[in-house]
Amino acid sequence: MIRHVEVRAGTYHDSVTLMQVSQAVRGEDGVGGALVAMATQLNLDLLGGMGFDVPAASPNDLVVGVTADDDAALGRALARMESALAARPSGDDGGGFGATAPPRTVGSAARRDGGTVAFVSTPGRYAFADAMDALQHGLHVVVFSDNVPVEQEVRLKQEARERGLLVMGPDCGTAVIGGVGFGFANVVRPGPVGVVAASGTGAQQLLGLVDGAGVGISHCIGVGGRDLSAAVGGASTLAALDLLADDDATEVVVVVSKPPAPEVAEAVRERAEKLGKPVVLALLGPGLPDLTAVAETVVTTAGAEWRAPRSWPSTAPATGPYPYIRGLYAGGTLCDEAMLLVSAEFGPVRSNIPLEPSWTLGPGLWAEGHAMIDFGDDELTRGRPHPMIDNSLRTERLLAEARDPSCGVVLLDVVLGHGAHPDPAAELAPAIVRARNVAGARGRDLAVVVALIGTADDPQGLESQARALRDAGASVHLSNATAARGAIALVNRGADD
Repeated sequence: MIRHVEVRAGTYHDSVTLMQVSQAVRGEDGVGGALVAMATQLNLDLLGGMGFDVPAASPNDLVVGVTADDDAALGRALARMESALAARPSGDDGGGFGATAPPRTVGSAARRDGGTVAFVSTPGRYAFADAMDALQHGLHVVVFSDNVPVEQEVRLKQEARERGLLVMGPDCGTAVIGGVGFGFANVVRPGPVGVVAASGTGAQQLLGLVDGAGVGISHCIGVGGRDLSAAVGGASTLAALDLLADDDATEVVVVVSKPPAPEVAEAVRERAEKLGKPVVLALLGPGLPDLTAVAETVVTTAGAEWRAPRSWPSTAPATGPYPYIRGLYAGGTLCDEAMLLVSAEFGPVRSNIPLEPSWTLGPGLWAEGHAMIDFGDDELTRGRPHPMIDNSLRTERLLAEARDPSCGVVLLDVVLGHGAHPDPAAELAPAIVRARNVAGARGRDLAVVVALIGTADDPQGLESQARALRDAGASVHLSNATAARGAIALVNRGADD
């Protein structure tokens, strides 16, 4: 086996491109593993976890790690990498005599092309300037970018309020405005339900469950995961409520958020009571309804009959025991919801986004007992694609959990929709099979429970994704809360055996 590592100083490529390049290199015959990424600390740690000697490099450098069977395989891998890095999308580049130069700023694009909404997806350190440019030219703005300082978020939302505009974000993962999706957006039917979401995957769970019950969506306004924090004060949530109050297509409103600051939650409740339309609150917290229960309330409030979300039982027998649950999540709100349910049953759940300050993970994101990781957290997405696009970190951790005798159940979310991985089951199903085989070789049964978030019309194919994951040995649920309760039941069953 040959291990090749190199650093290319000052060479930059965006994280989505590098994810695709890494996948292309891994697909070459004779290649055992490959990482082509910017040399952030997270990526260097991942390189070390793959068995490479970690080189000295800065986040502005490109690092390459390839394991190959022989020199010929390594040569093919490096040639494939060079070809993929050099590739550029084809099409008209706007050149030639008389061609119109593309706009170089948001403001110049607004002046030339019109429009009402700007979508900002630049690196976090640049997003503030682009978003402010949009506001100053009269545009509502979706800030998909993460890693934007909270003080910049506050300033943007102050500017928006003064101009009668709306800032959706930063870290606005999901929005659907009049049927047009922004970011990670599910395909939903039009209808009477308006969603205000300080949560991307929380919104997607509600969209999937409400659409699955036959009820449509007027708008889903994402406001960013920090909007209901004490620092931001619910600025965009309150503005979005006012917009939906004036929207004739919206008859029922639902507000979904990660656990909010108590004083901000109270301000939202007060505004909701005066809105003039039914408002259902999905503000996650101890003792409060889970997202599936909220979806049922929304559907019945809209005058429709609730349809319980589907499940696909595992094809593998459960032989137990199942000591602890380990959650490997792409969605922070889904991770929060699962932690709330598991901690209510078993006590502390360690996490990188802990429900309690003392419930933190140790070095390397490890802890004894029940633990859950939000792989979509800002700290884990610097210089990397979001885990809804790139499953490599989660598949690596899944195999690590398979080798840990204290891990009995792995809880995963798989989120579908535009912008997400085109076929997540193609990556995750083989990893689930391999992880279960690794555990089985050590005399253990590793149960895998999947929360599949999406709609029947999403491009990945909800039914085919569910079947592929089930056939790999996972139990699959369209409700994250049901998935978490299934994991709890497995632990309790193992304790009773």
